[in-house]
Amino acid sequence: MWPVLLAYYTGVATAAGAMIAWSGNKKVGKRKIILFHQEKPLPSCRALLQKRGGQVLKELPLVHALVARLPAEGKVIEELGLHPDIRLIEDDFEVHTVELPATRIRQEKQTIPWGVERIGAPRAWQVAAGEKVKVAVLDTGLDAGHPDLAANVRGTQNIKFPGWRAGDGNGHGTHVAGIIAALNNSFGVVGVAPRAEIYGVKIFNRQGDGYISDIVAGLDWALKNKMQVVNMSFGTSHPSQALEEAVRKCVQAGMVLVAAAGNEGRDDSVLYPARYPGVIAVSAVDKKDNLASFSSRGTEVTVTAPGVDILSTYPGGKYRTMSGTSMACPHAAGVAALILAQDRRLSGRQVARIICRTAIKLPDLSPREQGDGLVNATALAAVARFIGETGTAGEESVG
Repeated sequence: MWPVLLAYYTGVATAAGAMIAWSGNKKVGKRKIILFHQEKPLPSCRALLQKRGGQVLKELPLVHALVARLPAEGKVIEELGLHPDIRLIEDDFEVHTVELPATRIRQEKQTIPWGVERIGAPRAWQVAAGEKVKVAVLDTGLDAGHPDLAANVRGTQNIKFPGWRAGDGNGHGTHVAGIIAALNNSFGVVGVAPRAEIYGVKIFNRQGDGYISDIVAGLDWALKNKMQVVNMSFGTSHPSQALEEAVRKCVQAGMVLVAAAGNEGRDDSVLYPARYPGVIAVSAVDKKDNLASFSSRGTEVTVTAPGVDILSTYPGGKYRTMSGTSMACPHAAGVAALILAQDRRLSGRQVARIICRTAIKLPDLSPREQGDGLVNATALAAVARFIGETGTAGEESVG
Protein backbone atom coordinates (compact mmCIF):
# COMPACT_ATOMS: atom_id res chain seq x y z
CA MET A 1 0.00 0.00 0.00
CA TRP A 2 1.43 3.31 -0.99
CA PRO A 3 0.25 6.74 -2.08
CA VAL A 4 0.38 7.53 -5.77
CA LEU A 5 0.75 11.11 -6.86
CA LEU A 6 -1.29 11.70 -10.00
CA ALA A 7 -0.17 14.76 -11.93
CA TYR A 8 0.28 15.45 -15.61
CA TYR A 9 2.16 18.48 -16.83
CA THR A 10 4.44 19.88 -19.46
CA GLY A 11 7.35 22.22 -18.98
CA VAL A 12 7.99 25.31 -21.09
CA ALA A 13 11.17 27.33 -20.75
CA THR A 14 10.65 31.08 -20.81
CA ALA A 15 12.97 33.65 -22.30
CA ALA A 16 14.13 34.60 -18.81
CA GLY A 17 15.13 31.04 -18.07
CA ALA A 18 12.37 30.17 -15.59
CA MET A 19 10.47 26.95 -16.11
CA ILE A 20 6.68 26.90 -16.13
CA ALA A 21 4.74 23.67 -15.57
CA TRP A 22 0.99 23.44 -15.88
CA SER A 23 -1.81 20.91 -16.06
CA GLY A 24 -3.65 22.40 -19.01
CA ASN A 25 -6.91 23.29 -17.24
CA LYS A 26 -7.42 26.93 -18.22
CA LYS A 27 -10.73 27.51 -16.44
CA VAL A 28 -9.70 26.77 -12.85
CA GLY A 29 -7.18 28.75 -10.82
CA LYS A 30 -4.00 26.74 -10.83
CA ARG A 31 -2.30 25.73 -7.59
CA LYS A 32 1.39 26.34 -8.20
CA ILE A 33 4.73 26.14 -6.44
CA ILE A 34 6.76 29.24 -7.31
CA LEU A 35 10.48 28.99 -6.55
CA PHE A 36 12.33 32.29 -6.17
CA HIS A 37 16.00 33.23 -6.25
CA GLN A 38 17.52 32.99 -2.78
CA GLU A 39 18.43 36.67 -2.53
CA LYS A 40 14.77 37.72 -2.76
CA PRO A 41 13.01 37.79 0.67
CA LEU A 42 9.82 35.73 0.74
CA PRO A 43 7.69 38.65 2.03
CA SER A 44 8.50 40.66 -1.11
CA CYS A 45 7.87 37.54 -3.21
CA ARG A 46 4.48 37.21 -1.58
CA ALA A 47 3.69 40.83 -2.48
CA LEU A 48 4.71 40.18 -6.08
CA LEU A 49 2.22 37.32 -6.42
CA GLN A 50 -0.57 39.17 -4.67
CA LYS A 51 -0.09 42.17 -6.92
CA ARG A 52 -0.81 39.91 -9.88
CA GLY A 53 -3.93 38.43 -8.32
CA GLY A 54 -2.34 35.38 -6.75
CA GLN A 55 -3.65 33.85 -3.52
CA VAL A 56 -0.68 32.74 -1.41
CA LEU A 57 -1.46 29.51 0.45
CA LYS A 58 1.77 28.72 2.25
CA GLU A 59 5.52 29.29 2.39
CA LEU A 60 8.13 26.62 1.69
CA PRO A 61 11.30 28.14 3.16
CA LEU A 62 13.32 24.94 2.67
CA VAL A 63 13.26 25.54 -1.10
CA HIS A 64 12.63 29.29 -0.93
CA ALA A 65 9.21 29.00 -2.53
CA LEU A 66 5.58 29.98 -2.16
CA VAL A 67 2.48 27.92 -2.87
CA ALA A 68 -0.24 29.99 -4.50
CA ARG A 69 -3.34 29.86 -6.64
CA LEU A 70 -2.66 31.92 -9.73
CA PRO A 71 -5.36 33.37 -12.00
CA ALA A 72 -6.19 31.06 -14.88
CA GLU A 73 -7.33 33.89 -17.13
CA GLY A 74 -4.97 36.05 -19.12
CA LYS A 75 -1.20 35.69 -19.19
CA VAL A 76 -0.41 35.94 -15.47
CA ILE A 77 1.55 32.69 -15.31
CA GLU A 78 3.46 33.42 -18.49
CA GLU A 79 4.32 36.93 -17.27
CA LEU A 80 5.48 35.62 -13.90
CA GLY A 81 7.64 33.10 -15.71
CA LEU A 82 9.51 36.01 -17.28
CA HIS A 83 10.02 37.81 -13.97
CA PRO A 84 13.73 37.96 -12.99
CA ASP A 85 13.00 37.06 -9.33
CA ILE A 86 11.38 33.75 -10.27
CA ARG A 87 13.43 30.71 -11.25
CA LEU A 88 10.71 28.06 -11.58
CA ILE A 89 6.93 27.65 -11.60
CA GLU A 90 5.50 24.13 -11.35
CA ASP A 91 2.21 22.44 -10.49
CA ASP A 92 1.57 21.59 -6.87
CA PHE A 93 0.56 18.05 -7.74
CA GLU A 94 -2.45 16.58 -6.03
CA VAL A 95 -1.81 13.35 -4.14
CA HIS A 96 -4.15 10.36 -3.97
CA THR A 97 -3.34 7.32 -1.86
CA VAL A 98 -4.07 3.94 -3.45
CA GLU A 99 -4.18 1.11 -0.95
CA LEU A 100 -4.04 -2.65 -1.26
CA PRO A 101 -6.76 -4.30 0.88
CA ALA A 102 -6.00 -4.63 4.58
CA THR A 103 -6.84 -7.79 6.51
CA ARG A 104 -8.14 -7.55 10.06
CA ILE A 105 -6.23 -9.53 12.67
CA ARG A 106 -7.15 -10.14 16.31
CA GLN A 107 -3.79 -9.88 18.02
CA GLU A 108 -3.22 -10.60 21.72
CA LYS A 109 -0.01 -12.39 22.71
CA GLN A 110 2.99 -10.66 21.15
CA THR A 111 4.09 -11.95 17.76
CA ILE A 112 7.28 -11.08 15.94
CA PRO A 113 6.10 -10.33 12.37
CA TRP A 114 7.73 -12.46 9.72
CA GLY A 115 9.43 -9.45 8.11
CA VAL A 116 11.07 -8.36 11.36
CA GLU A 117 12.28 -11.93 11.85
CA ARG A 118 13.45 -12.33 8.24
CA ILE A 119 15.81 -9.35 8.35
CA GLY A 120 17.31 -10.55 11.65
CA ALA A 121 16.13 -7.71 13.88
CA PRO A 122 15.68 -9.83 17.06
CA ARG A 123 19.36 -10.78 17.00
CA ALA A 124 20.31 -7.13 16.60
CA TRP A 125 18.45 -6.07 19.75
CA GLN A 126 21.24 -7.55 21.85
CA VAL A 127 23.41 -4.73 20.50
CA ALA A 128 20.96 -1.87 19.88
CA ALA A 129 17.22 -1.34 19.59
CA GLY A 130 17.03 2.18 18.17
CA GLU A 131 17.58 4.05 21.44
CA LYS A 132 17.53 7.87 21.18
CA VAL A 133 17.21 7.83 17.38
CA LYS A 134 14.57 10.24 16.04
CA VAL A 135 12.50 8.82 13.19
CA ALA A 136 9.94 10.94 11.32
CA VAL A 137 7.07 9.13 9.60
CA LEU A 138 5.73 11.40 6.84
CA ASP A 139 2.32 9.91 6.25
CA THR A 140 -1.41 10.02 7.06
CA GLY A 141 -0.80 10.78 10.72
CA LEU A 142 -0.43 8.50 13.71
CA ASP A 143 -2.52 6.92 16.47
CA ALA A 144 -0.23 8.25 19.18
CA GLY A 145 -2.24 6.48 21.87
CA HIS A 146 -1.93 3.00 20.39
CA PRO A 147 -0.76 0.81 23.32
CA ASP A 148 1.92 -0.80 21.15
CA LEU A 149 3.32 2.60 20.08
CA ALA A 150 2.55 5.20 22.74
CA ALA A 151 5.77 4.88 24.75
CA ASN A 152 7.85 5.47 21.60
CA VAL A 153 5.83 8.35 20.17
CA ARG A 154 7.71 11.51 21.12
CA GLY A 155 5.78 14.01 19.03
CA THR A 156 3.36 14.66 16.20
CA GLN A 157 2.93 17.48 13.71
CA ASN A 158 -0.02 18.19 11.47
CA ILE A 159 1.31 19.72 8.26
CA LYS A 160 -1.89 19.05 6.35
CA PHE A 161 -4.16 20.84 8.83
CA PRO A 162 -2.00 23.11 11.03
CA GLY A 163 -3.28 23.50 14.56
CA TRP A 164 -5.26 20.27 14.56
CA ARG A 165 -4.33 16.95 16.15
CA ALA A 166 -2.24 14.77 13.85
CA GLY A 167 -4.47 11.71 14.18
CA ASP A 168 -4.69 8.93 11.62
CA GLY A 169 -8.13 8.44 10.10
CA ASN A 170 -6.63 6.39 7.28
CA GLY A 171 -4.44 3.78 8.98
CA HIS A 172 -1.44 3.86 6.67
CA GLY A 173 0.77 5.99 8.92
CA THR A 174 0.05 3.98 12.06
CA HIS A 175 0.83 0.74 10.22
CA VAL A 176 4.13 2.10 8.94
CA ALA A 177 5.10 3.39 12.39
CA GLY A 178 4.50 -0.02 13.94
CA ILE A 179 6.82 -1.72 11.47
CA ILE A 180 9.55 0.68 12.54
CA ALA A 181 9.06 0.83 16.29
CA ALA A 182 6.19 -1.16 17.81
CA LEU A 183 7.14 -1.88 21.41
CA ASN A 184 8.81 -5.07 22.57
CA ASN A 185 6.27 -5.99 25.25
CA SER A 186 3.93 -8.87 26.03
CA PHE A 187 1.25 -8.21 23.40
CA GLY A 188 0.63 -7.19 19.79
CA VAL A 189 3.66 -6.98 17.54
CA VAL A 190 7.21 -5.70 17.74
CA GLY A 191 8.95 -3.37 15.29
CA VAL A 192 12.40 -3.48 13.74
CA ALA A 193 13.74 -0.84 16.17
CA PRO A 194 11.46 -1.18 19.21
CA ARG A 195 13.08 1.64 21.17
CA ALA A 196 13.33 4.24 18.41
CA GLU A 197 11.67 7.62 18.95
CA ILE A 198 8.77 8.08 16.54
CA TYR A 199 7.45 11.43 15.28
CA GLY A 200 4.26 11.32 13.26
CA VAL A 201 4.17 14.04 10.59
CA LYS A 202 0.74 14.24 8.96
CA ILE A 203 1.00 15.26 5.30
CA PHE A 204 -2.05 13.38 3.96
CA ASN A 205 -5.70 13.67 5.02
CA ARG A 206 -7.94 10.78 6.07
CA GLN A 207 -8.73 10.00 2.45
CA GLY A 208 -5.01 9.84 1.75
CA ASP A 209 -4.97 13.07 -0.27
CA GLY A 210 -2.34 15.80 -0.18
CA TYR A 211 0.04 17.84 -2.29
CA ILE A 212 3.71 17.91 -3.20
CA SER A 213 3.98 21.07 -1.11
CA ASP A 214 2.81 19.10 1.95
CA ILE A 215 5.68 16.66 1.43
CA VAL A 216 8.18 19.51 1.09
CA ALA A 217 6.80 21.15 4.24
CA GLY A 218 7.08 17.81 6.06
CA LEU A 219 10.73 17.49 5.08
CA ASP A 220 11.30 21.07 6.23
CA TRP A 221 9.81 20.22 9.64
CA ALA A 222 11.95 17.09 9.88
CA LEU A 223 15.11 19.03 9.10
CA LYS A 224 14.35 21.85 11.54
CA ASN A 225 13.55 19.36 14.30
CA LYS A 226 16.73 17.36 13.73
CA MET A 227 15.16 14.08 12.66
CA GLN A 228 17.81 11.47 11.91
CA VAL A 229 15.70 9.12 9.77
CA VAL A 230 12.71 9.98 7.56
CA ASN A 231 10.33 7.31 6.27
CA MET A 232 8.55 8.18 3.01
CA SER A 233 6.12 5.42 2.04
CA PHE A 234 4.75 7.23 -1.00
CA GLY A 235 5.78 8.10 -4.51
CA THR A 236 5.03 9.78 -7.80
CA SER A 237 5.92 8.95 -11.38
CA HIS A 238 6.30 12.66 -12.14
CA PRO A 239 9.33 14.68 -11.01
CA SER A 240 9.07 17.86 -8.97
CA GLN A 241 11.90 20.37 -8.78
CA ALA A 242 10.72 21.57 -5.37
CA LEU A 243 10.67 18.04 -3.96
CA GLU A 244 14.05 17.21 -5.47
CA GLU A 245 15.62 20.30 -3.92
CA ALA A 246 14.06 19.53 -0.53
CA VAL A 247 15.39 15.98 -0.67
CA ARG A 248 18.86 17.16 -1.66
CA LYS A 249 19.07 19.61 1.24
CA CYS A 250 18.00 16.95 3.73
CA VAL A 251 20.58 14.50 2.38
CA GLN A 252 23.28 17.16 2.51
CA ALA A 253 22.32 17.85 6.14
CA GLY A 254 23.08 14.22 7.00
CA MET A 255 19.57 12.79 7.32
CA VAL A 256 18.72 9.23 6.30
CA LEU A 257 15.89 9.34 3.76
CA VAL A 258 14.13 6.05 3.00
CA ALA A 259 11.40 5.79 0.34
CA ALA A 260 9.13 3.17 -1.19
CA ALA A 261 10.23 2.15 -4.70
CA GLY A 262 6.59 1.97 -5.80
CA ASN A 263 3.91 -0.56 -6.68
CA GLU A 264 4.03 -0.22 -10.46
CA GLY A 265 4.90 -3.90 -10.95
CA ARG A 266 7.23 -3.41 -13.89
CA ASP A 267 10.81 -2.53 -14.81
CA ASP A 268 12.05 1.06 -14.96
CA SER A 269 9.20 2.22 -12.73
CA VAL A 270 10.86 3.40 -9.50
CA LEU A 271 8.98 6.43 -8.25
CA TYR A 272 10.05 9.80 -6.87
CA PRO A 273 11.37 10.57 -4.24
CA ALA A 274 12.91 7.06 -4.14
CA ARG A 275 14.42 7.85 -7.54
CA TYR A 276 16.39 10.86 -6.29
CA PRO A 277 20.11 10.56 -5.45
CA GLY A 278 20.87 9.91 -1.80
CA VAL A 279 17.50 8.31 -1.04
CA ILE A 280 17.37 4.64 -0.01
CA ALA A 281 14.86 3.15 -2.47
CA VAL A 282 13.22 -0.03 -1.20
CA SER A 283 11.52 -2.74 -3.29
CA ALA A 284 9.42 -5.54 -1.74
CA VAL A 285 9.76 -9.31 -1.38
CA ASP A 286 7.47 -12.03 0.01
CA LYS A 287 8.08 -14.78 2.57
CA LYS A 288 9.87 -16.91 -0.02
CA ASP A 289 12.25 -14.10 -1.03
CA ASN A 290 10.46 -13.66 -4.34
CA LEU A 291 10.00 -10.16 -5.65
CA ALA A 292 6.44 -9.04 -4.92
CA SER A 293 4.39 -8.97 -8.12
CA PHE A 294 3.44 -5.33 -7.47
CA SER A 295 6.95 -4.08 -6.71
CA SER A 296 8.62 -1.49 -8.90
CA ARG A 297 12.10 -2.29 -10.13
CA GLY A 298 14.92 -0.46 -11.85
CA THR A 299 18.49 0.74 -11.49
CA GLU A 300 17.48 3.13 -8.70
CA VAL A 301 16.51 0.32 -6.28
CA THR A 302 18.91 0.40 -3.33
CA VAL A 303 17.78 -2.62 -1.29
CA THR A 304 14.75 -4.84 -0.85
CA ALA A 305 12.74 -5.71 2.27
CA PRO A 306 9.64 -7.70 3.32
CA GLY A 307 6.47 -6.13 1.93
CA VAL A 308 3.80 -8.83 1.55
CA ASP A 309 1.23 -9.64 4.28
CA ILE A 310 2.96 -7.52 6.89
CA LEU A 311 1.31 -7.47 10.32
CA SER A 312 1.49 -4.16 12.17
CA THR A 313 -0.37 -1.63 14.28
CA TYR A 314 -3.59 0.08 13.18
CA PRO A 315 -5.62 2.96 14.64
CA GLY A 316 -7.88 2.23 17.60
CA GLY A 317 -5.45 -0.18 19.25
CA LYS A 318 -5.97 -2.63 16.40
CA TYR A 319 -3.75 -4.63 14.05
CA ARG A 320 -3.87 -5.27 10.30
CA THR A 321 -1.86 -7.05 7.64
CA MET A 322 -1.01 -4.92 4.61
CA SER A 323 1.14 -5.29 1.52
CA GLY A 324 3.17 -2.87 -0.59
CA THR A 325 6.54 -1.21 -0.89
CA SER A 326 5.04 1.10 1.74
CA MET A 327 5.55 -1.79 4.16
CA ALA A 328 9.03 -2.67 2.86
CA CYS A 329 10.25 0.90 3.29
CA PRO A 330 9.90 1.06 7.12
CA HIS A 331 11.83 -2.18 7.51
CA ALA A 332 14.83 -0.36 6.02
CA ALA A 333 14.12 2.78 8.07
CA GLY A 334 14.12 0.63 11.20
CA VAL A 335 17.52 -0.83 10.31
CA ALA A 336 18.85 2.71 9.83
CA ALA A 337 17.67 3.49 13.37
CA LEU A 338 19.44 0.40 14.71
CA ILE A 339 22.70 1.47 13.06
CA LEU A 340 22.48 5.03 14.35
CA ALA A 341 21.70 3.80 17.86
CA GLN A 342 25.09 2.12 17.87
CA ASP A 343 26.97 5.14 16.53
CA ARG A 344 25.19 8.50 16.28
CA ARG A 345 28.21 10.14 14.65
CA LEU A 346 27.36 8.47 11.35
CA SER A 347 25.99 10.63 8.56
CA GLY A 348 23.05 9.64 6.41
CA ARG A 349 25.36 8.72 3.54
CA GLN A 350 27.38 6.48 5.85
CA VAL A 351 24.28 4.72 7.12
CA ALA A 352 23.13 4.14 3.54
CA ARG A 353 26.54 2.74 2.63
CA ILE A 354 26.49 0.36 5.60
CA ILE A 355 23.00 -0.83 4.68
CA CYS A 356 24.12 -1.51 1.12
CA ARG A 357 27.39 -3.22 2.02
CA THR A 358 25.76 -5.56 4.53
CA ALA A 359 22.63 -6.43 2.53
CA ILE A 360 22.07 -10.12 1.75
CA LYS A 361 22.06 -10.87 -1.97
CA LEU A 362 19.09 -13.02 -2.92
CA PRO A 363 20.15 -15.54 -5.59
CA ASP A 364 16.94 -15.48 -7.62
CA LEU A 365 16.64 -11.69 -7.94
CA SER A 366 18.49 -9.30 -10.24
CA PRO A 367 20.11 -6.04 -9.07
CA ARG A 368 17.23 -4.15 -10.68
CA GLU A 369 14.84 -6.05 -8.42
CA GLN A 370 16.77 -6.09 -5.15
CA GLY A 371 19.50 -3.47 -5.46
CA ASP A 372 22.32 -4.61 -3.17
CA GLY A 373 20.08 -7.23 -1.55
CA LEU A 374 17.80 -7.86 1.41
CA VAL A 375 18.23 -5.30 4.16
CA ASN A 376 20.09 -6.91 7.07
CA ALA A 377 19.54 -5.87 10.69
CA THR A 378 22.26 -8.20 11.95
CA ALA A 379 24.83 -5.90 10.35
CA LEU A 380 25.34 -3.87 13.54
CA ALA A 381 28.66 -5.56 14.22
CA ALA A 382 29.81 -4.16 10.89
CA VAL A 383 29.35 -0.58 12.07
CA ALA A 384 32.32 -0.72 14.41
CA ARG A 385 34.35 -2.52 11.74
CA PHE A 386 33.67 0.14 9.10
CA ILE A 387 34.52 2.94 11.51
CA GLY A 388 37.62 1.05 12.60
CA GLU A 389 38.92 0.92 9.04
CA THR A 390 39.88 4.59 9.26
CA GLY A 391 39.52 5.31 12.97
CA THR A 392 36.95 8.02 12.21
CA ALA A 393 33.28 8.54 11.57
CA GLY A 394 34.19 10.85 8.72
CA GLU A 395 32.56 10.61 5.31
CA GLU A 396 35.48 8.75 3.78
CA SER A 397 35.11 5.78 6.13
CA VAL A 398 31.97 4.70 4.27
CA GLY A 399 31.73 6.89 1.20
